Amino acid sequence: MADIVHVEGLTKDYGHNRGVFDLTFSVAPGEVLGFLGANGAGKTVTLRTLMGFIRADQGCARIAGLDCFAHRDRIQRTLGYLPGELALPPHMTADAFLRFQAQVRELHDLGRIQRLIEFFELDSSMRIGSMSKGNKQKVGIVCAFFHTPDVLLLDEPTTGLDLLMQRRFVELVQAERARGATVLMSSHLLGEVERLCDRVLFIRHGRRIMECKPAELTMDGALVNLYGEDALAGTWHDAS
Repeated sequence: MADIVHVEGLTKDYGHNRGVFDLTFSVAPGEVLGFLGANGAGKTVTLRTLMGFIRADQGCARIAGLDCFAHRDRIQRTLGYLPGELALPPHMTADAFLRFQAQVRELHDLGRIQRLIEFFELDSSMRIGSMSKGNKQKVGIVCAFFHTPDVLLLDEPTTGLDLLMQRRFVELVQAERARGATVLMSSHLLGEVERLCDRVLFIRHGRRIMECKPAELTMDGALVNLYGEDALAGTWHDAS
């Protein structure tokens, strides 16, 4: 079966060694690919290119065979996306915001939204502006997952979550993979990557460095070579 996410020779050069350069990788149907690298390595640029927010200088980025920039409207209707920096309307309650997002997607059955709200113990009656960082992250997660997308692009998805909610997020992604969803996820949490990912791709200064299995992350000093010495210092069920 053809890869769902395909990036080949992708280059976006912002100067001063910032951006991504000749990056090539793919993600198969039902696979979770971990996308790792230090801050500024180019992970977010890659994810935003796949979303169609950025036009590449060279190379291609495709999802389900469609060019991510030329067909961005069509792709965005079916993707689940969690950005690294959430920009949520502070004056709206989480409930109002999620209902608005459901209307935009022409989704009339709100049952899955409610199940996700309960699963993450989110008080959706609160105004987003008064929420903690962790609760805002829960809103972002619900928004990314509620329409049962076939492809999920997740940029540091558990930022701000406590340990219990991190475990629940892992359970959610495992359930999504079991139903066949394809996931590309950046993360700095080794345990999260080991539990979730089928493969791990490392980039540094925008360039592909290596690919390995999660079990190989701490073998042969791989993380130390990539990051330096500091590198080593509830059950989800959707009835829909």
